[in-house]
Amino acid sequence: MIPIFNHNFFLIAGPCVVENEAITFEVAEKVKEMCLHLDIPFFFKASYRKANRSSKNSFTGIGDRKAIEILKRVKSELQVPIVTDIHLPEEALFAAEVADILQIPAFLCRQTDLLAAAAKTGKYINIKKGQFLSPEMMKFAVEKVTSEGNPNVMITERGTSFGYTDLIVDFRGIEAMKATGCPCILDCTHALQQPNQSSGVTGGKPEMIEILAKAGIAVGFDGLFMETHPHPDQALSDGANMISLHQLHDLLLKLVKIKSAINS
Repeated sequence: MIPIFNHNFFLIAGPCVVENEAITFEVAEKVKEMCLHLDIPFFFKASYRKANRSSKNSFTGIGDRKAIEILKRVKSELQVPIVTDIHLPEEALFAAEVADILQIPAFLCRQTDLLAAAAKTGKYINIKKGQFLSPEMMKFAVEKVTSEGNPNVMITERGTSFGYTDLIVDFRGIEAMKATGCPCILDCTHALQQPNQSSGVTGGKPEMIEILAKAGIAVGFDGLFMETHPHPDQALSDGANMISLHQLHDLLLKLVKIKSAINS
């Protein structure tokens, strides 16, 4: 059983994708240290491959097996649970070699075969809400996992399409998502993406991460998802909407104080 709940919120965080061993270990080690200090349950997230890219020239990964082996070493040496994305049913068992939580990307949250394959691994499944779905519709995605005999489901709000190039978080949706009985997570970084840019590279509003995270804790999300990197401007994927690693501790400290005030 992996730790999800204590008196605090839990955190899923890491770089968007495994870029190399050094950055992966640096982020995992430093975020683990922050979370231990603040008593925040921590799950390290990095995709071993990115399949959803705006441009065919965008970075997708260093090779599936090489990336999975790096995640395996992070898990073993740092003793942190691992979250990673899968994109096809045949990837479920491969990723489950190391992942404690299999994550279903937002664009794939309606893919029945993918959800069923993930469920059959027995792992926790984190389903990201599609940008095109209402919160109420997530109950059907959850049912696709639980109907396979796996009750370990989490769901993540990551914003709703607003025009062609923006996203918006409707905090009213948390009630519908919590009605599923699943832990509910707010993705504070992807919800600030600005997709479909003419350059073929997704933009973002990282200066809004703190505001979104504070609001998420205040309205009752169980966990937060954030992508972070030592140098977001140099990140090979999604750098435009990441929080810098050196800014993360101060933000987490503020969020812990908000959570403590709510608890009291």
